[in-house]
Amino acid sequence: MDTPADAALWQRIADHHIGPADASLSFAARLARENRWSLPYAQAVIGEYKRFCYLAMTAGQEVTPSDAVDQAWHLHLTYSRDYWQTFCREVLGQDLHHGPTQGGPVERDRFYNQYAAALAAYEAAFGSAPPSDIWPGAHRRFAVDPRGVRVNLWHDIVLKRRVALALGLTLVTVGWLAGRIT
Repeated sequence: MDTPADAALWQRIADHHIGPADASLSFAARLARENRWSLPYAQAVIGEYKRFCYLAMTAGQEVTPSDAVDQAWHLHLTYSRDYWQTFCREVLGQDLHHGPTQGGPVERDRFYNQYAAALAAYEAAFGSAPPSDIWPGAHRRFAVDPRGVRVNLWHDIVLKRRVALALGLTLVTVGWLAGRIT
């Protein structure tokens, strides 16, 4: 990786540890758990999130993150004291706001162009294309990734399956007993 033009800013971002160092569930572990990623993948996403933050400060125009990077950004925002008081104020030197899309074709085109700008700025700043497993092509970013949904495996799959199995067994037992009684 090339050294970015603003080496001091990049070093502050790269050195920043998100969340309490002594937490039993680290930021990386929580990001992995909430997205069903491996810990090494979550750690790689955090590295890419930091690169995105550098680009947001230096690209000279708005940039849009990949979906994975956006998940890291969303989680970092929940660590509000760290995000606003330490990361933005002390590390970046200014606020980095996250705004949702207002929807529609104009917004789609704007975010598509900002994503393309992020990919180009990434290559210019870091000397190589971003990793495609974290920064996929624009079609996937805007046509496939937004269709993803969160699923609570326990509630949405395991519990419902157990209820269905129990209900099925109950119906079979009732049917069997009805056949024995008549």
